Amino acid sequence: MEKRVGLQTVKLEKKPKILAATSIVGPKEGRGPLKDFFDIILSDDTNGKDTYERAESSMMYHAIKESIKKAKLKEEDINYMFAGDLLNQLASSNFVARDLDIPFVGLYGACSTMSESLGIASLIMDGGFADYAIASTSSHFSSAERQFRFPLEFGSQRAETSQWTVTGSGAMVLGLKGDFPEVTYVTTGKVKDYGIKDANNMGAAMVPAAVDTIYNHFKDTGFKPSDYDIIATGDLGKVGREITEKLLLEYGYDVRGIYIDCGEEIFDSNTQNTASGGSGCGCSAVVTCGYIYKSMLQGKIKRALIVSTGALMSTTSSFQGESIPGIAHGVTIEYKGGK
Repeated sequence: MEKRVGLQTVKLEKKPKILAATSIVGPKEGRGPLKDFFDIILSDDTNGKDTYERAESSMMYHAIKESIKKAKLKEEDINYMFAGDLLNQLASSNFVARDLDIPFVGLYGACSTMSESLGIASLIMDGGFADYAIASTSSHFSSAERQFRFPLEFGSQRAETSQWTVTGSGAMVLGLKGDFPEVTYVTTGKVKDYGIKDANNMGAAMVPAAVDTIYNHFKDTGFKPSDYDIIATGDLGKVGREITEKLLLEYGYDVRGIYIDCGEEIFDSNTQNTASGGSGCGCSAVVTCGYIYKSMLQGKIKRALIVSTGALMSTTSSFQGESIPGIAHGVTIEYKGGK
């Protein structure tokens, strides 16, 4: 097992390249602080469809198609598509795969799905099983809200710790040749559960998994926070980001100054009424495919650690009084080029 580094990390030899990335967001996200980094901003969060679920699928479909086009490839060139979402039975991803002529592997990692799909796609390519692969995910405020919380018409009041599910989709096309940002390490996370049951405080529920994955990534690789230009968790929000910083400091890792949370960055909570920040599969997807990927191409970021975070809950488990397990997967992306 020469490629394994430590207990949870794999060092990739072929270093799959991210040939293209596309981010699509809804109107609210398009008015946020990162609006200039998104490829497509919808004027209507139904995207011309008759249901929010169909709108979500349409976002992922167009993110994938646009990424393939940017990479100057065709559907038949892609060996695998790795994708998932928050809806029951991966409805959004399955219906996208139905309309694409690409072998499909459906994944469920809740909001960790961007780094999960990117990590698995990279491992498959490093193993010599594919020349090209796609990693993608999506979420939609309205489809997730009525599945996991309340009917949209209910208009429930939000707690300060609650988060706003991002309407968005991101897709990446990976290949083995060219001068592009490349995936160099994959740290697969473990499920962590510290007994939090409050569905309005998912950031705190996911923190243990995020801290564990980042800590073990450093331990496995020997990297220090200073070896990275940016470390980004997926959707812990303001509350979760603050706890993560404190816990990592207790482990001896001071990530302040280079650490961001995608959920905190995507919205202006003061003006957009998003409480602790954004959440959802699309949160880390659009920030990674938009802000981080484009900043790497511009030479502003040389090495990034993307740690998408997921709350492994369901409506059934919550009603039964179960706690909320968390998961986080880490992917290192490096690029020595740039303008």
